[in-house]
Amino acid sequence: MPFPISNAKLLLVAAILAAGSSARAESAFELSYPLDFGRIPAITYDERGERIGEARVVIESLEDGQIRMATQSASREGARTEASAWFAPVEPSHRLRLIRQESSSLDPEGHSLGHLVVDHLARQATCKVSESEDTQQIALPPVDRIVNVPMNLLFMPLVRGETRSLKFQLFLCRDGARTMNFEAWVRRKPSKRSDPIEVRYAPDFGSVVSLMARGFAPRLSFWFDPSEPHGWLGHRLPLYSGGPEVLVVRDGISAGSLAN
Repeated sequence: MPFPISNAKLLLVAAILAAGSSARAESAFELSYPLDFGRIPAITYDERGERIGEARVVIESLEDGQIRMATQSASREGARTEASAWFAPVEPSHRLRLIRQESSSLDPEGHSLGHLVVDHLARQATCKVSESEDTQQIALPPVDRIVNVPMNLLFMPLVRGETRSLKFQLFLCRDGARTMNFEAWVRRKPSKRSDPIEVRYAPDFGSVVSLMARGFAPRLSFWFDPSEPHGWLGHRLPLYSGGPEVLVVRDGISAGSLAN
């Protein structure tokens, strides 16, 4: 799932990662296979629960054996974010490893807010914020922890109760290309079988500072159905960098059942 977060809200700056010397290059994470293939229709809601546009998630197997996930969330006013991720199967574990991630956003006036690419094999991440600005690039270490797009798959160990917290990184473009540390945890466990599992995530600046920063950062959540098993129900994040928070909810699921 895409991550159009406003860097100004985070209030703090992360360090740029330097390149490693090893020729080996890959993502540190082996992710779960998706539960659903094909097109998963969804709806975009504003903070009041009003429907403001369409959304979708598409997961497909490619002819070369790779898996591709593509997402889009949009408002009727024209703002939208599109993102894609490509994976290589890891056998015999029947898991997936990230190869490439891309994301781009438009504001309500149709102006580009940038295009980012994370190439895990080439060990580089690039930003093109606007046509008038030069492309920015940073080198990645031999094994990186960047997950901008498929967070619904990344959070599966939390949903299954295999770990209490999960640390990863986001690649950000606004105010300069860089990575930022994040931590995810289960905020709300279901009191009954029909309740969703909520995973919350926020910048990770160390135990004490992170607790303080969470009061200023956007509310970032994913919801999962524990009985489906652990299927994605929806997520909350800014519609685009610096934009309003929205709910992207799987079609047929009430937004009010998640955002409470």
